[in-house]
Amino acid sequence: MTDMPTTPASRPTLDEWLLSVVEAFDVEPRLRRVVFTADALDQLDYRPGQALVLRMPLPEGGTGRRDYTIRGLDRQAKRLAIDFVLHGSTPAPNWARAAQAGDTLLALGPRGRSVIAPQADWHLFCVDETGMPALRHMLETVPAGTIVHALIETASAQDETPIETAAALTRSWLARGDIPAGPNALVLEALRALPLSAGRGQAHLMGETSNVRSWRHHLVQAGLPKTAITSEGYWRPGRIGGHDHVDD
Repeated sequence: MTDMPTTPASRPTLDEWLLSVVEAFDVEPRLRRVVFTADALDQLDYRPGQALVLRMPLPEGGTGRRDYTIRGLDRQAKRLAIDFVLHGSTPAPNWARAAQAGDTLLALGPRGRSVIAPQADWHLFCVDETGMPALRHMLETVPAGTIVHALIETASAQDETPIETAAALTRSWLARGDIPAGPNALVLEALRALPLSAGRGQAHLMGETSNVRSWRHHLVQAGLPKTAITSEGYWRPGRIGGHDHVDD
C-alpha cells in the first residue's frame, strides 16, 4: 500500500470588513492615526497585538496586502483605530497622509500570534517604531502588576513618549540618532546586557526583519524556548509591503 499524498493545511478564512474613515490625525511627528467605522464592527473579536490585513490601493492600480496592528477598538461606538508609521513615500503611509472622512478600505482578519500569554511570569518586548502600536495597545490591556521589560528603538529622543500601562514596566529607549533605520545592533547590544528573569518568560519581537532575527537568535541561545518567542518582521529596507514570520 502506498501512502496518499498529503495536502497542505489551508489558512483559515478571515472575516472581511469594509472600513470607512471617520477621521485621521497625527499623534506624533512620524505617526498618523486613522479611525475607521464599519457595520457590525462591534462584533470584531481580537486580542491586543493582532492585526488586520488591509487591501491598500497601489499607484499602478489594484491593491496590495498590508498587515497593520489594531491600535484600539471602541465596540459601542463602532470605531477602530490603526496607527501608520510615516516612513518614506510608500503606498500605506501615503494613503494615511491623505486619508479623509468617507474613504474606504477592505480589511481581512484579525490575525496574528503576537498576543499576551497570561500564564507567563514576565514579558519582554523588543521593537522599533513599527512595533510601537502593538506594544502600546498590549501594555494598555495587561493586568496590573504584570512584569514587562521593553527595549525600544526610536529615531531620536523626541520619540520617547509616555506609555500608558498598569504593568510593572522597565523600559529602555534606544535612539538611532545618525544611524539609518534598518539593520543595526542597538537593541541587540541592550538585549545582550539584559539578564533574563527567572520563571516562565514570553518575548515579543517586532521590527525590521534582520534585527528581529538577531534578537530571536540571541534569546534562543540564552535559553528561552522558541515556543515562548513571537517574532514578526514588519519591514525590510528597499521592500515595499510584505511581512515576515521569523521562525528561524
